[in-house]
Amino acid sequence: MSGRLAENITFFARALREAGLPIGPGAVLDAVEAVEAARIGTKQDFYWTLHAVFVKKHEHSVVFEQAFGLFWKRRALIEKIIASLSPHSPGAPPEDKKPDAGALRAAQALLKQNKSEEIKEEQIEFNARLTVSEREILQGKDFAQMTADEVREARRLIETMQMPDDWVRTRRFRADARGSRIDARRTLRAALRSGGHVVHLERRERGEVHPPIVAICDISGSMAEYTRTFLHFLHALTDKRRHVETFLFGTRLTNVTRALRRRDPDEALARCSEEVKDWAGGTRISTSLHRFNVDWSRRVLTQGAIVLLFTDGLERDGTAELGREMDRLHRSCRKLVWLNPLLRWDGFAAKAEGIRAMLPHVDEFRPIHNLNAMKTLVEALAAKPSLATDPRAWLRKAS
Repeated sequence: MSGRLAENITFFARALREAGLPIGPGAVLDAVEAVEAARIGTKQDFYWTLHAVFVKKHEHSVVFEQAFGLFWKRRALIEKIIASLSPHSPGAPPEDKKPDAGALRAAQALLKQNKSEEIKEEQIEFNARLTVSEREILQGKDFAQMTADEVREARRLIETMQMPDDWVRTRRFRADARGSRIDARRTLRAALRSGGHVVHLERRERGEVHPPIVAICDISGSMAEYTRTFLHFLHALTDKRRHVETFLFGTRLTNVTRALRRRDPDEALARCSEEVKDWAGGTRISTSLHRFNVDWSRRVLTQGAIVLLFTDGLERDGTAELGREMDRLHRSCRKLVWLNPLLRWDGFAAKAEGIRAMLPHVDEFRPIHNLNAMKTLVEALAAKPSLATDPRAWLRKAS
């Protein structure tokens, strides 16, 4: 292959490897041979030829697309390469619209590649991990006060959190050699197989499952900075547990459970943003809870579900309806946990009418403004409510 195409493909493969794609030397050789054998004629042909070699999983497609757009964005670069391979190549097609998902990791990987190409002298490697003191500061820092780098590190720490290992007993039984009850049906079937000469008592016990977790998150303007980070927590929780349902609301209720089930966190949050039409707008808590109670509660609040209500409680509509909807939600689940970022203030008092209408119908009232609060939430999901999170205490303070 003539020119510097093979060298450029090699640098592009290194950038993809830095962005997290599992690419080895063999894949680079295959890509060079594929481009040379395909005799590409358009930019789209060049894109899909490299895509077929480098992308092995669906979740890697978003990162590959962003890296391809950034690496080959120099004007007429691909067209010159195509012209050297095919004398009858068409003109340059218009640039494709780039999605937001995966752009950050692709840009960082390419930036690292550019620095490694420009600086040829000996470099000193620094450990990029946070020190103990920096990690402690980050654990207690408010999400709204974090820089972009600190937010990325916080999201990485969220993905490494140990999720709650709580179990609840179901009404259905399962076979258990040490069960407390005799399984008459299985015992008779076993006796028939032996002609009734040998009767072995089969036993059973109630099954155990992780209780479903249902998150109802406020995405109004006052909550947007906290909701995005909390969605990363819900994405990690969804990835490690089967029954996790997520709903977002501002002025309307939106189910984003399927979007959060995507393996790549950037792609999952990008899909959530596309599905939600009222992000960072107004809020109608009572109306949204009413839609959930009518349309979704019987579908998702099963097997002792735990509800995480993520909102500041600043309702604009009537509080009488809010109290009724909260009461109905509380009666439909095993535990209702209210997560409120306003608890980060030491002088917080439950004086707003919306907050006072909601507090009597929740089991726990917790802050959710930093990593320490999030870690405490994980530990508390499987534990009994403590006096520090009793909502009745906040009502007594405000009275």
